[in-house]
Amino acid sequence: MPNTLPLARFGAIIIGDEILSGKRQDKHLPQLIALLAARGCSLAWAEYVGDERGRLTDVLRRATAGGDIVFSFGGIGATPDDHTRQCAAAALDVALQPHAQAQALITQRMQEMATEKGEVFQPERADNVQRLQMGVLPAGAQIIPNPFNRIPGFSCRGAQGAWLHCVPGFPVMAWPMVEWALDHHHRDLYQRHGHTERSIILFKAQESALTPLMEAVETAHPDIKVFSLPSVDHPEYGMHIELGVKGKTDAIAPAWQQLIEGLHLLGAQFGPELQRSI
Repeated sequence: MPNTLPLARFGAIIIGDEILSGKRQDKHLPQLIALLAARGCSLAWAEYVGDERGRLTDVLRRATAGGDIVFSFGGIGATPDDHTRQCAAAALDVALQPHAQAQALITQRMQEMATEKGEVFQPERADNVQRLQMGVLPAGAQIIPNPFNRIPGFSCRGAQGAWLHCVPGFPVMAWPMVEWALDHHHRDLYQRHGHTERSIILFKAQESALTPLMEAVETAHPDIKVFSLPSVDHPEYGMHIELGVKGKTDAIAPAWQQLIEGLHLLGAQFGPELQRSI
């Protein structure tokens, strides 16, 4: 079913061979969903990609071509397996260049690290020169402040109003940076009305028989999305279908009434009703 809800399209790209190999478990996707939901928004899509420069460039090029707001997690460091900065520049067809504010923040962090160790800061030392590469960003990038260690992420604009927000792979850094980007760049997209999901458990139902009713409800209520979620081994309900509607809270009632009336006409076998804010 097409999604007719007037919600901004947010996307996620989660980067790293360690995720695809199972060495580490991704924690970013559920957290991004929660951060968006707290602002009345939702995630439209997500993609996982390894540390392969050509493939990552292709993913970023597609992601920034259609006007979506995309959060990219990981790969913005300065080691050989970090490619996000380079791939973002290639995807957007811009040059990489030193970003004065980003490099100033990195330098400040390096000075703090030297002080903590009781050392004299040596900016020309090879490791410090290498760290400054984290401040070489796609032309036109804006920084995303990092409250954990000052090393910033960055945001770029793409085609048709697209945004690409690139943050580290470390959750303790990435999640407050995502919140900052949302609140500073996309507050106008936050939904001003609450959203609700209301559904019912159906036993011995078939999705093919429910489809005409779902289509009729969406046609009559274009601001509401109808969804069907089948399950074959639920620990409480066993085999069933969860059928429901979701959208603005004040628009749910008439769509829900039409759905329930249609289910009665179909002779559906009802289970519990469910409702949650989204």
